[in-house]
Amino acid sequence: MPDITLWEIAIGLLAGVLIGLSKTGFATISIFSIVMMSQIFPAKEASGIILVMLIAADIIAVVYYRRNVVWSYLLSLLPWVMIGLVVGYYVLDQINNSQLQIMLGVLILSLIVLNVCRERLGEKLNEKLPQSIWFTSSMGILAGFATMVGNVAASVMVIYFLAKGLPKKEFIGTGAWFFFVVNLIKVPFLVDLGLITMNTLAYDTWFLPGIIAGAVIGIKLLPYIPQKQFQHIILVLASVGALRLIIF
Repeated sequence: MPDITLWEIAIGLLAGVLIGLSKTGFATISIFSIVMMSQIFPAKEASGIILVMLIAADIIAVVYYRRNVVWSYLLSLLPWVMIGLVVGYYVLDQINNSQLQIMLGVLILSLIVLNVCRERLGEKLNEKLPQSIWFTSSMGILAGFATMVGNVAASVMVIYFLAKGLPKKEFIGTGAWFFFVVNLIKVPFLVDLGLITMNTLAYDTWFLPGIIAGAVIGIKLLPYIPQKQFQHIILVLASVGALRLIIF
């Protein structure tokens, strides 16, 4: 087992709680866990540790929300996501952490602005935008790229699923299956880059209780949040997380 301090365990457990919450109720809050983990581990090593944590939370979410999934939305996205994953794989070693954080932050904020504009520009655009091939392809490529380089595709998928008008449970369930599949696809890439090792897996075992606790909290809280407030909460969290990436 690698050396780890009590302070690092505490931060990792809190990050695990946020990841659990993100998978069962509050999609974009995982951005904060990524920031926290980057404070106690080198940024690239942190990405490997976080990916395994995300997969553990994905398993809980897909089991609980296994009946609340819209498969057509996932199948239409996956070919485009694969393009984004491959591009992200090659970009990962070409830019530094500071450039990467700013790029992702600007990307997330741009998508939030797009969603706000979509809501204000009338029903015709609202009907056409989610059904257009360019919207699906661009969201898929962006999601694949963002999840490969920084595990921050949640904000991209928030925009996509909100545009599709998914209710809360279908929103969470469809997102859970999407990230479960995509995160498993990412594992060989990160192993090849040396970002998932026996050492990083050992760290993950310390943080598993936090993930379970966060997932349970999210499941319990979700029924009490009205649909409109739910959408506002995740957009606000996405905005704060994006600004956090840009500023720090």
